Amino acid sequence: MKLQKNAGSVRLFATAIKWVSWLQAIPNKLTPPPFRLIQIGSAFWQSRALHVATRLDIATVLGDENLAAELIAARVAANVDAIGRLLRLLASIGVFEEAAPQVFRNNKLSTHLRSDNPKNVRAMILLHNSEAMSRPWYEQFENGVREGVPPFKLSHGEELFDYLDRHTELDSLFSEAMDSVEALTGDSFATDFNWGQFERIIDLGGSRGTKSLAILKRHLHLKALVVDRAQVIQMASHYWVGKTSPELLSRLSFQAGDVLESVPTARNAKDIYLLSAVLHGMGDELCIKLLRNLAIAANATGAYIALMELVVPDFKADFSSAAIDLQMFMATSGRERTLADWQRLFELSGWMLDEIVSLRSFGKILVLRQQ
Repeated sequence: MKLQKNAGSVRLFATAIKWVSWLQAIPNKLTPPPFRLIQIGSAFWQSRALHVATRLDIATVLGDENLAAELIAARVAANVDAIGRLLRLLASIGVFEEAAPQVFRNNKLSTHLRSDNPKNVRAMILLHNSEAMSRPWYEQFENGVREGVPPFKLSHGEELFDYLDRHTELDSLFSEAMDSVEALTGDSFATDFNWGQFERIIDLGGSRGTKSLAILKRHLHLKALVVDRAQVIQMASHYWVGKTSPELLSRLSFQAGDVLESVPTARNAKDIYLLSAVLHGMGDELCIKLLRNLAIAANATGAYIALMELVVPDFKADFSSAAIDLQMFMATSGRERTLADWQRLFELSGWMLDEIVSLRSFGKILVLRQQ
């Protein structure tokens, strides 16, 4: 059973990404090395400026208008001079646009910071720059590298998800950020994979079910069961009421559970387990444990797994996958993996790779069936 769709468009996307990667390497070739190193070393100035602008919700305040720094400052309760300097920096790197001296407006980038934009990435910016997620980079990153221990654990004394269980505000922001991933990756997971071959999706670690809903909208016969931590499910079960149609919600259900202990049992070969960016947050031992749980739950029914993850090149990884890999080290015991890494995990847990479905996105869907 071949599940790849839109193969031609996917190939064009892959070619475009290679071209973009080549363009991104130009600054290293044209900028004098000492100056380039200083640029990289001070890049956190940009991230902090972006974080503050996002917290102040300046993009939403601007809307479709051209506004003077004085008026922006009044609306966000901030200092006029500081707002002007903040926006001048961000405009210089392409976030916002200076329409006239000390007059600013949104542009193609900053519009994705507007809270009224359904494709905004505000939550992701706020999460990665939050105090809880920033501290490990500044306080414990060197120690983490020396010891091979996630800096998050060194800073906070516990694993990321244990910390989230005790900090509901950050946990809610985390869920919102995970939901906004579609704004980064697009909906190719729903369109480039032939979900129509199945009848039920069992979405493990699916948070509020954003990805499941995107798939259900395109396949009217499908149902989905979203499984996540109890705290997440408690919020998710009523999150969509009034935000989407009752008919669509009737095909979506939620179940609290620990996927490392057990997962819902498959009924037949028309069930497919979806794990989107779940295993990259786990070390090999936990990955194998979860995959073995899935093998028990599939119970020779012929149910498949759709594993949506990055596949890192063996040599010369691109910046995006290398950066996400280091973020995984900072916060979790997980990592981004090469195809050989994935294959080894599958072999040790009773699964085999049946197909690699490419997407018009950074990730791929690895389709697994039982050995």
